[in-house]
Amino acid sequence: MTYLMKNPKKLRKAQKEVRQAIEKKRFVKEEDIEQLPYLKAVVKETMRLQPAAPLLLPRESSQDCDFDGHKIPAKTTVYVGENPEEFKPERFRKKSIDLKGVDFGMIPFGAGRRMCPGINMGLVIVELSLANLLYAFNWEMPLGTKSEDLDMEALPGITMHKKNALCLMARKYVCE
Repeated sequence: MTYLMKNPKKLRKAQKEVRQAIEKKRFVKEEDIEQLPYLKAVVKETMRLQPAAPLLLPRESSQDCDFDGHKIPAKTTVYVGENPEEFKPERFRKKSIDLKGVDFGMIPFGAGRRMCPGINMGLVIVELSLANLLYAFNWEMPLGTKSEDLDMEALPGITMHKKNALCLMARKYVCE
């Protein structure tokens, strides 16, 4: 939700997709998720930027090096990919990138024999939860708070936790 609140146009786009697909149903069901490609892209992009266990992002150069004409000093934090720090769900719309360890640039659940056994359940829970939150409510920042004030700072550890909790105001959405 933090990435969506920091990017109001993307929030509105995701809400529009969910609300158009679900229309006057009371809530999103598992079978509805396949009709929500943008929502799925939002989940993938969030997991790329904030994986539950930080396996790939970021990396640090171990020594001074030269890469493609760029001098990179030792101990420099290096992100891989085009605009790697930008929240851009659209990067997943045309690519069928799998979260199950097939694409090693994106392995939020690990890969191989040690891959998280709960990946399928975890993905369904995240997608359904987000879809239902986007469908049922209009989200606002508390008075005096701007989207620029939101940070993505995480606490170190085996799993990633936000340092500062996200606080939002939910207004019930009334389907017309």
